[in-house]
Amino acid sequence: MTAFATAPAVRADDFTVMRQAMVASQLRTAAVDDPRVVAAIAQVPRETFVPGDAADLAYRDTAIDLGQGRRLNTPLATARLIVAARLLPADRVLLIGAATGYAAAVLSKLTAQVTAVEATPALVAHARTALADTPNVTLVEGALEHGHPDGAPYDVLFVDGAVEELPMTLVTQLADGGRIVSGLIDKGVYRLTSGARRGAAFALAPFADVDSVPLPGFARPRRFTF
Repeated sequence: MTAFATAPAVRADDFTVMRQAMVASQLRTAAVDDPRVVAAIAQVPRETFVPGDAADLAYRDTAIDLGQGRRLNTPLATARLIVAARLLPADRVLLIGAATGYAAAVLSKLTAQVTAVEATPALVAHARTALADTPNVTLVEGALEHGHPDGAPYDVLFVDGAVEELPMTLVTQLADGGRIVSGLIDKGVYRLTSGARRGAAFALAPFADVDSVPLPGFARPRRFTF
């Protein structure tokens, strides 16, 4: 089982340098150019949200193993989704796939309220500790595909990972006109998509082919064949 104990192999000031390098060389060069988003990412210590023995991987553009079949999304995938969401200071966000809380921490600096849903108890426990001083984040432990209808309607549906199919149970928790960003698995290709709810329907359009971590609970129903 992955351990979340802190491993101080790298000094805090070294992490700061690594974070600045990630922003400059990985994100700004890959269309993460919204000044508000860049500033928020530059403020959040990503090493706090990874297992202690993987702290030195926090700022590499790679998914990080969290145990129990879950991985932390890559910095680039999360950042590109945040830019595509066109976040406003008054937005209420439903975050699906909170994992250890990194995306919630960044979103909390850009929006009024984040409701972060995570299904894995160990990850929820870590996120609660890491986000203890973030009052505008509400953590919800439960099935990712169910969301949190008690807090609806939301302005933004943010899926921090890749799904085969986005269920209407999540979309209907958005206000009409609410924005959606999500990774999508399309015939084995991982794409980042954005879109919106319009009445009883929604549409997503791909904007980048970027690897992102698959989330449990979103498999497309298999058709029966003879």
